[in-house]
Amino acid sequence: MPVGIEAWVTQIPPVTRAWLALSVLTSLAVQCQLVTPLQLYFSFKAAFTNMQPWRALTTFLYFGSISLDFVFHMFFFMRYSRMLEESSFANRKADYFWLLFLSALMLLALSPLVNLPFLSSPLAFVPIYLWSRRHPSTPISLFGLVTITAPYLPLALVGLAWILNGTWRAAAADLLGCAVGHVGWFLRDVWTREMAGGPTVMSEAPEALKRLFGDI
Repeated sequence: MPVGIEAWVTQIPPVTRAWLALSVLTSLAVQCQLVTPLQLYFSFKAAFTNMQPWRALTTFLYFGSISLDFVFHMFFFMRYSRMLEESSFANRKADYFWLLFLSALMLLALSPLVNLPFLSSPLAFVPIYLWSRRHPSTPISLFGLVTITAPYLPLALVGLAWILNGTWRAAAADLLGCAVGHVGWFLRDVWTREMAGGPTVMSEAPEALKRLFGDI
């Protein structure tokens, strides 16, 4: 059994694997009471005024306590992040990291407007949204109950999150992720093709980052 789990983990692309591992470890640390969510959430005052800059990272790693909602987000995040990294970003680790990094910066900038202490779920929706826009005719079966085409997947997952949590706040977080994902899709797939005439710093990682990731 360990061999099978190890093989499954090593098959996950590196950026998705690192994000998944850190997220699971963060939730386990909270579950074991090694840290508390109060030490992980993000606010500008706590992160910068109180000199606790790690909060700008941990806010993207904590998906909540181990629960059905946690499993729900982990499954869909891992599935579509993996598929996106294996297809659109194959052998382009730096570009995929750059997409997530810029999306994270946008979410941090928007967080005071929506009062969301944790931004893991919105960031997880960015690769889901981008994958859905790049595969518009792909049919998706939701738990074998209903089949939709890929562009409707983000909204369907927002609805499921709302049902699982029983509160609009979960849906608001995921909708914010869809909005940031739309900006990322526009800058990468529309702006670079129709307006910029080629890659820009918003659509392609800097060369220094590519060297760091071993892409060049």
